[in-house]
Amino acid sequence: MTAVIVVWGALAGIAVALHFAFVAFAAAGGLLALRWRWIPWLHVPAAGWAAYIELSGGICPLTPLENDLRARAGLDDYSGDFIARYLFPLLYPAGLTSTAQTALGLTVIILNISVYAWLVRRRTRATA
Repeated sequence: MTAVIVVWGALAGIAVALHFAFVAFAAAGGLLALRWRWIPWLHVPAAGWAAYIELSGGICPLTPLENDLRARAGLDDYSGDFIARYLFPLLYPAGLTSTAQTALGLTVIILNISVYAWLVRRRTRATA
């Protein structure tokens, strides 16, 4: 195995780790806003993007990047999206369906609206 292949494989692994981190942040990053006031400036756009990708059935740009890096490392790429490849096998062994993808997108939206509504109420009471 050449050093170049190892580097491409490492970069592919980093891309996957960043993708996992982004998905986790988009899904539950609103909880961090309970601690840090500046988080919504990062989280709201991230959650909006994640919900858009899920509800539209689109592919996150990180997925083609991962596939390109995997191909350069001599690894197999995958079709579909990141959630179908990495998260659904853990949660839903049958695979990604349109209904499940819509449910995930709505879950992201509902979770984060709930957290931000609670946060706004808490901060409003603190200033009153």
